[in-house]
Amino acid sequence: MTDALIDLTLLSGLEQLRAAMRGEAPIAPIGATVGFDLVEVEEGRVVFEGTPTKAVYNPLGTVHGGWIATILDSACGCVVHAMLKQGQAYTTLELKTVFHRALAADTPVIATGRIVQVGRRAAFSEADLRGVDGKLYATATSTCLVMER
Repeated sequence: MTDALIDLTLLSGLEQLRAAMRGEAPIAPIGATVGFDLVEVEEGRVVFEGTPTKAVYNPLGTVHGGWIATILDSACGCVVHAMLKQGQAYTTLELKTVFHRALAADTPVIATGRIVQVGRRAAFSEADLRGVDGKLYATATSTCLVMER
């Protein structure tokens, strides 16, 4: 990250995320904490990549659903963030996650978030979590409240 960070209040959501990816703005530390990164962002679509470790296993010996929900929540939220106009913010009101198959440690995954619809006060998004081989592990839908800062 550069020493001089830019003023995020002057940017749209898409510009904020792109600045963070370039190291010109702070990026949310949750990705580093649980092991995934935002790798693509455009209006209406974002992509995260990650590889879970055994550190996020549940007692049954598979990746904890919380790790899966976290990467999907990030994909659903960031795709809404990418649609924000300057001066807007959002918060997640609802996240629904569906687990389609167990996920093992050291399996590289890709979470792709897409916009379903953005209104004046609410935004709806969806995301899927797939292995690099295309296997579907989980899906999510999200409802977000859009507000002025």
